[in-house]
Amino acid sequence: MNHDASCKKLSAGKVWFVGAGPGDPQLLTLKGRDLISQAGAILYAGSLVSKAATQWAPVDCDIADSSDMTLEQITGWLISRAQRYEIVIRLQTGDPGLYGALIEMIQPLDAVGIESVVVPGVTSAMASMAAACESLTLPEVTQTVIFTRVEGRTPMPEGEQLAELASHHCTLCMYLSITLLKTIRKELLIAGWSDQSPILVVQKASWPGEQKIVRGTLADIRDRCIAEGITAQAMIV
Repeated sequence: MNHDASCKKLSAGKVWFVGAGPGDPQLLTLKGRDLISQAGAILYAGSLVSKAATQWAPVDCDIADSSDMTLEQITGWLISRAQRYEIVIRLQTGDPGLYGALIEMIQPLDAVGIESVVVPGVTSAMASMAAACESLTLPEVTQTVIFTRVEGRTPMPEGEQLAELASHHCTLCMYLSITLLKTIRKELLIAGWSDQSPILVVQKASWPGEQKIVRGTLADIRDRCIAEGITAQAMIV
């Protein structure tokens, strides 16, 4: 029997990629919470997902934090647990399909015959707007929303530079970009935006006791965020 076939025979469990939502454990879906309550093993992204999201897990559940793991270590952990447990959960921040390295984790599971299932979650753009009691769309202002990030260490594909996206003058939700507000201002000005354009920044949207909401303009939002000590885990709208 070859290695792949033996892996497939051993791999009885499924790996569920569950969106933990933006931070508040109460924003987990009912399906996600029910799966957690039945899980044999849970790997949660500790730098972004509150351990409180595992509170419904069985007392004997094998729970680990992946914040110090490489991608290969994460997939290795999921494979080994799927060979021992029926329900294995990878608890992802927000929604697994958005900036979640989902495909990079599913492909190694596919290669050894382990089934993957995705449970969507509330993404931080939605949670940020809810926190601020704002709307992403407004009649006669914009009916389009772009989810994007600003080019940093990871390059952007052709045609997705911020100035090009901003030229549509619709709502922009920028993930993973709070340290690049100077670049954002430059790119939006190139795209014809005014320095008085309203900007909303929400850090740790929905996290109990940790959420910060900052409103400003393209001209002053960076200074306002610096004054609030916001340097990570923030949504820019």
